[in-house]
Amino acid sequence: MTLAISDRLIKNIGEKPILLVGPTASGKSKIAMSLAIKLDRHIVNADSLQVYSNWRILTARPTIKDEQIIPHHLYGHKAAYEEYSVGHWLNELSNILTKNKKVIIVGGTGLYFSALTEGLANIPKISDETKIISKKRLLKYGIHDLLNDLDQETRESIDIKNQMRVIRAWEVLKETGKSLKKWQSETDAPILPLTKCQPLVINPDKNDLDKKIRKRFKEMIKMGALDEARKNLDIWNKGVIASKAIGASELISYLKNEISLDEAITTASIASRQYAKRQRTWIKARMKQWDDVTELISSY
Repeated sequence: MTLAISDRLIKNIGEKPILLVGPTASGKSKIAMSLAIKLDRHIVNADSLQVYSNWRILTARPTIKDEQIIPHHLYGHKAAYEEYSVGHWLNELSNILTKNKKVIIVGGTGLYFSALTEGLANIPKISDETKIISKKRLLKYGIHDLLNDLDQETRESIDIKNQMRVIRAWEVLKETGKSLKKWQSETDAPILPLTKCQPLVINPDKNDLDKKIRKRFKEMIKMGALDEARKNLDIWNKGVIASKAIGASELISYLKNEISLDEAITTASIASRQYAKRQRTWIKARMKQWDDVTELISSY
């Protein structure tokens, strides 16, 4: 695949790292591959679920063939039960950038990119006791109970429809007595500010993206997503981050004869569209200074 974007931007990139962000199913991995081949670059993952080894198809990780063509980093290198945070990712990425800045950092996890380009708050580790309390309150009263405890500035700065983000903000407040927004205002200097990289955004039309998402999950089934889910049955734990892969719980439920395959596909597709909507909202709100190259690649 040859991209129009290459002729327009390559001459201005030089040795700078390229950041490429887009919602799920937007084709960013294929674009990254094309640019990596053209520019002789390595590709680095910036997707919080593609770091896990147990879901390649369901998280749309690069294929084994792609990994043989271009060096890929931080993909599938963590076991399903391992904890992995944005802090872990930044540390590993920093080590990569020390050795090689000619990379394309691609993904859809907005928090990774904001931490990379704006800095990450040095928040103390949340204790198990606080995590237990948050889970109990969540189960008993629901997410709105946690959300109501947050200050207005924090509520306005996070994706309140993302349960994990709300829980995280509440746990930070409970553990430290200081709001997440306050911690974020005291962040260290970023590893890679926007002035030292080439930040690119792709944000396709909503209707076009919805069509791709509907088609994509059915394609994942054909590619072997059910077999992948079967391999996860024995280690399945809905409480670990790796189990948040979109479609994972639905396929596991199907394999347990709890729902039909059609129900699993429909529910997973809806969840994927909702996730894409949150990603698009984040991009529009937080990435206004990034170069939007959607129109340059829309025909590919």
